[in-house]
Amino acid sequence: MADDPSLGELGRLIELMRSDIRDDLAGLNARLDRMVSQDVYVVEKASVARELADLAKAVEGLQAQRQQDAERVTQTRRWMVASVIIPLVGIVLPLVMVMRGAGA
Repeated sequence: MADDPSLGELGRLIELMRSDIRDDLAGLNARLDRMVSQDVYVVEKASVARELADLAKAVEGLQAQRQQDAERVTQTRRWMVASVIIPLVGIVLPLVMVMRGAGA
């Protein structure tokens, strides 16, 4: 019987356990206060999914615009070669040949 706790010790232990449980519950309540409800989570997740889909569409649009710009640059270069450079060479080359012939 010497190892058995007294009623006073049991009372203190029970009160200590109650205090620990209260602290644990207070901590749990504080954590739960920071959490969002499932409804809010589902709505927010759907909103994020819509935003990501909108961003994906915007990126696709930018990629298409970039492709169009690249094609436009290629067409402009082809036009420059066909409309400006080739005729210019056609005019300058005979002049250079005539000038070489005249200088010789």
